[in-house]
Amino acid sequence: MVKLCYIDESGDLGPIPLINNVSENYQPVLIIGGIFIDSDVLPDLTHDFIGLKHRFYPGLNYPTDKFLDRIIPEIKGADLRRNAMRGSHKIKRHAIGFLDKIIDLFFTYHIKLVSRIWIKIPGEYFDGKAVYTSSIQSIFTYFDHFSYSNNDKGVCIADSRDYLKNINVSHSVFTQKFRIMHPLYKNIIEMPCFGHSNNSSGLQLCDILCSAFLFPIASYVYCSDFIDNVHVNSAALSLRDRYGSKLRDLQYRFINQKGLNSGGIVVSDPFNKKNAISIFKQV
Repeated sequence: MVKLCYIDESGDLGPIPLINNVSENYQPVLIIGGIFIDSDVLPDLTHDFIGLKHRFYPGLNYPTDKFLDRIIPEIKGADLRRNAMRGSHKIKRHAIGFLDKIIDLFFTYHIKLVSRIWIKIPGEYFDGKAVYTSSIQSIFTYFDHFSYSNNDKGVCIADSRDYLKNINVSHSVFTQKFRIMHPLYKNIIEMPCFGHSNNSSGLQLCDILCSAFLFPIASYVYCSDFIDNVHVNSAALSLRDRYGSKLRDLQYRFINQKGLNSGGIVVSDPFNKKNAISIFKQV
């Protein structure tokens, strides 16, 4: 069996300038997330996801009435986040109902998740390129262990960004996989492929994970002390109360060769030094 890893992100790679107007809508966190799926369940998962999309969003701009064509228009995680936190009561209830079903899909198909979450501090240096590259390498490390532990090989598909960014990320993996001394990622077949999410249930699900679940929760619980803008919304605590324990249970965690816990959701919080526990529950 082949294992599949889908990677997407939420937030941008830029720093937050030190400004007086804290309401400026800079994105306070960068999320790079991955989901691990058994390839043999991908057809059923895709069909269930398409059915779920059409059930909750029958009015999307579907190109035809054919079932498989319904994969093409996306339900973006950022829109779900906005609806779940800032919509009317009816819109919130609808978005939450859809997110409930997405979580159910994760459990039904034994999907595992990992993520690197980076908290930005206004006025401080933030090297988005280096952060993104190191996050991809971390996710590859987690996915390599996942594939090895299941006695399988792995293939990774990342959401395509632009040509030069794709090359940079791919080369960072290439130099580690094919180095002479102590090569890494032995259970991952190739460099990350870069796909378009319009025809990928895995990439669409990963977008929802990053943008609708992790981004709003992380933005509030790690940044509310020093950022006040549209991305930092106390309504995210309701999302944490509803989904925090489930996100915790869906993580892929393992003990690495140094005997340390690894994988899962990892947070870099230079301001309050909070760890990932705050994603799951109030500490």
